[in-house]
Amino acid sequence: MRIRKLFKFENAHIVRNCSSERCKHSIHGHSYQIELILEAKRLDHGQMVYDFGLLKSSIKDIIDSFDHAICFWSKDDPEYIAACKKFSARWISLPVSPSAEQFSRVIFFWADEILKQTQMQNGEADVKVYSVIAHETATGYAQCFADDVNNEQMGKLKLEDFEFSEQVSAEWHDPELYAKLIRGERFVNPSVTMQVHEQQTGTV
Repeated sequence: MRIRKLFKFENAHIVRNCSSERCKHSIHGHSYQIELILEAKRLDHGQMVYDFGLLKSSIKDIIDSFDHAICFWSKDDPEYIAACKKFSARWISLPVSPSAEQFSRVIFFWADEILKQTQMQNGEADVKVYSVIAHETATGYAQCFADDVNNEQMGKLKLEDFEFSEQVSAEWHDPELYAKLIRGERFVNPSVTMQVHEQQTGTV
């Protein structure tokens, strides 16, 4: 069973080394739509793959980091990076280019890491990210699967290689969110009191 949650943000970037003259030389922005698709082979006590409400915490915060921010490749010109940091309070440094393809990989990577470190409280089992689709324009998107995240030919992704500006992290519900993720600390979902108890069937 698969479920899909849509997230939206506005973001600016330059995509170095690409074919388009406009994209590789000038700062420009897009209205992104992100489709996060989760899957599981069983349902929780609420008979859901994963409660949509649970996606409004850490995963929403990490994706919302991109909103009204400028993203840059950490290998870009140091003067350009310094200018981004000086003139924008919201910025993210990425170990890969800020293309739609890499946005889909990065968001898959972050969401997957958060789910792996989450203590489930409502009978969830085997919940994992199936795919992430990053819509950059009305006509173009990039779609990522697990094999793409693990494909180092597309760029190695390590939690320690991302950097967020102070304003970005200050707007998370927990400003220590990313530090906890790096440290491998558990994210604990709220506990649930059963309102309806399923009948157990058996043979006599």
